[in-house]
Amino acid sequence: MARSRAGGWTALAVFGLMALALGGCGTMSAGLQDSLSLAAPRADLVRSEAPAPSDSPPLPAAAPDGHVQDLTAVVEPAEAAEPDMAVIEAAIQPLSDEALSEPILALADSMLVAQATDKSSSVDGVVEEYDPFESFNEVMFEINRKLDRYVLKPIAKAYNFVTPDELQLMISRGFSNINFVPRLVNNLLQGKWEGAGRELARFLINSTVGIAGLWDMAKQEWDIQASKADFGQTLGKWGAGPGAYIVLPLLPPLTVRDGIGYAVDGAMDPLSYVLPFIWDRLIMKIGDMINERSLNLDLFQGFEETTVDLYAAVRNAYLQRRHRMITEE
Repeated sequence: MARSRAGGWTALAVFGLMALALGGCGTMSAGLQDSLSLAAPRADLVRSEAPAPSDSPPLPAAAPDGHVQDLTAVVEPAEAAEPDMAVIEAAIQPLSDEALSEPILALADSMLVAQATDKSSSVDGVVEEYDPFESFNEVMFEINRKLDRYVLKPIAKAYNFVTPDELQLMISRGFSNINFVPRLVNNLLQGKWEGAGRELARFLINSTVGIAGLWDMAKQEWDIQASKADFGQTLGKWGAGPGAYIVLPLLPPLTVRDGIGYAVDGAMDPLSYVLPFIWDRLIMKIGDMINERSLNLDLFQGFEETTVDLYAAVRNAYLQRRHRMITEE
């Protein structure tokens, strides 16, 4: 039993090192921003004007003898108003790319092992949460939270103080433009030909007219929207189960399937060939991470204080979001 546990911890450590080496240094903040925005309803969406009061029914006329007619013949019970499902649906959607300023968010021996042990399935639209490493994940989750609160966020605040917002947006767009290769390849692997065409068009336009992607001219001038896709999503569309939920230091939330996808997407990152040395890539990733955290300083404001079980909320939001991304056409 001890040897089995030691092997499990070793597998986690090996997977973490692989993800860091291939995908670069991640961040809890950048990786969780979509999940947290899904878990926390947007006040501007759930706020709606109160319905205008309808005209009051006319009062019953008095009978000739001066008595009022039976009220039950005039006043009918009002039907219960049905909840506006469109508003509720919109309230739990992740923040748009515009609101997020377009930020940039292998444990098992094989995917066969992951699928064989997978208990995360969708029944009647409800995603079952398979979290066999929950005690370990909760510890890693708290470590990432503290790193974000006491290290990353203060640095991002200082960076935000000296860096104009427009320059931060330009840097974010530049990194996104460089990383178009994984999006293009995964759109092709998923058979999303229109999405692949949009990604290619965006890259060509933004790399030239947009000056290396510092401006999103494809969207601004021609309304060519991005088509996000990753290899974890590709594996899901090919039928691979998600496997266990995992939280590792300095990485966003993952499942076994998404962890393998994260490593593969990292290997397709053009920076891994332009900057072959891990320390050069690490510096670039840290710079990107600080820039994205600066653009989203207030993203989690108040959410932690109003959520009883933050770990469970983030886990549920992440798994629901990934399930929706994979099952949507």
